[in-house]
Amino acid sequence: MNANEPVIRNTKELQEISDKPRHYSLLADMFDYPSADFPDRVKCVREHLKADYPLATEELDQFLELLPEDNLLTMQELFTRSFDVQAIATLDVGYVLFGDDYKRGEMLANLNREHLGVNNDCGSELADHLPNLLRLMDLLTDEDLIRDLAYAILAPALLEMIGEFSPGRLQKKNEANQKQYKTLIDSPPVQTLAVTLYKNALRALYEVLKQDFSLIQSIPLARSSDFLDSVTRENTIENNANAVG
Repeated sequence: MNANEPVIRNTKELQEISDKPRHYSLLADMFDYPSADFPDRVKCVREHLKADYPLATEELDQFLELLPEDNLLTMQELFTRSFDVQAIATLDVGYVLFGDDYKRGEMLANLNREHLGVNNDCGSELADHLPNLLRLMDLLTDEDLIRDLAYAILAPALLEMIGEFSPGRLQKKNEANQKQYKTLIDSPPVQTLAVTLYKNALRALYEVLKQDFSLIQSIPLARSSDFLDSVTRENTIENNANAVG
C-alpha cells in the first residue's frame, strides 16, 4: 500500500474516533491566569461535565465553593501562589516529568512541531504548558498521539502536580523557601482550604482524563517529588552562587 494513501478504518474504529470527547480546550480555561470572567468559565466547564463526569463535577463544586468569585485580585493571587511565585506546583508539564534533564528539551522540540502542525498558538508560554497541551489535544487527529499524550505525559504529570498539594510536601516546600528567602509570601486572605483550591481543579481534569482514556492510576502517586527536589536544588545553586560572589 502507498504510504501516502489514507488508512482505511472499519466502522467501529470510525465510531470510536467520532465519539471521542473534544473538551480539553474548555478544561484548559481553568488553568489560565484568572480574568474577571474566570468564575463563569469554570461554571461553564462544570455545566459541560455534570451529565457524564460525576467525580470531576464534585471536584469542581469544591473548587467553586472555595473560589473568591467577587475578588479578582485574590483569585489572581491564588493562581500565582499555586503556580508562579514560591509556587506549590508548576504548570510546565515537561518540567514536572523531567526537571532540567535534556529529555525535557527533546519533549519541547517534539511538542513545538505538533503545535505548529495544527496552528495552536502557545502565546508567551512554552509548548509543555498545561493549557497549551490541553488545547493541542482537541486539535490533533492522530489518535495514537492523543493516547500517548494522555497516558505518557498528562496523566503522570497531573498525579505529580496533585501530590504537590499534600500537607507533607507543602510543609517541606515552605521550609525550603523560608530557608532561602528568609520569609514566605503571605497567602491571600481567604479561608485556609482555599489556598490549595487548585488541587480540586487538577483532580477534576484527571478524573476526566481517567474516564476518557480508561486510566487506572490512583491519586496521588506515592513517590518522591521532582518539583520539590528542584526547589531545594535551585536554592542550593543560588546559595553557592551568592557565596562565590
